Amino acid sequence: MNIQNKLVVMTITLIGALSIAGCGKTEDKGPKPATAPESAAAPAAKTTVGTDIDDTTITTKVKSALLADADVKSFDIKVETRKGEVQLSGFVDNQSQIDRAITITRGVEGVKKVDNKMSLKTTDTTVGEKIDDGIITTKVKAELIAEPGLNSTDISTVTRDGVVQLSGFADNQAQIDRAAEIARGVEGVKSVVNELSIKK
Repeated sequence: MNIQNKLVVMTITLIGALSIAGCGKTEDKGPKPATAPESAAAPAAKTTVGTDIDDTTITTKVKSALLADADVKSFDIKVETRKGEVQLSGFVDNQSQIDRAITITRGVEGVKKVDNKMSLKTTDTTVGEKIDDGIITTKVKAELIAEPGLNSTDISTVTRDGVVQLSGFADNQAQIDRAAEIARGVEGVKSVVNELSIKK
């Protein structure tokens, strides 16, 4: 076997080994000890590389489906997915947009459940207010990124009239509370709507 063939075989073997290792379950399949109390605090929920890829694909499909629908202004809707559960958040004009967005999302392949965290817009905003809201959103995101112990990539932030809505997923209630506390401390924030959920 020449050197080129050996390299091809080694590359294929390495890719196969990495694929198996990356997609393996991270949870313990062994039986639970009988002495462990049911009320014991559960560790943070883990996902596999394959589950993360599936969730990203579902998020992309949902965003595309919302963009393609003329009745839903999907730019104002944030989409987060965890283990097939899709969380919709943000601000929309009316209840029919909420209902339509939920219907569209349920129709996307791979979606197991839809969690509606969308809110209705209360007033029209000026261009200046939209710019201010964008600045506030940017500041909140920067503060969340800077906070050790928070996985800010799982937290969506949107602002409307100075009201910041946090949505997405956190490991525990302490992280949810800390994210809200950080958002409240940002200049220009009038109030915080905390729609974060604990990872399952």
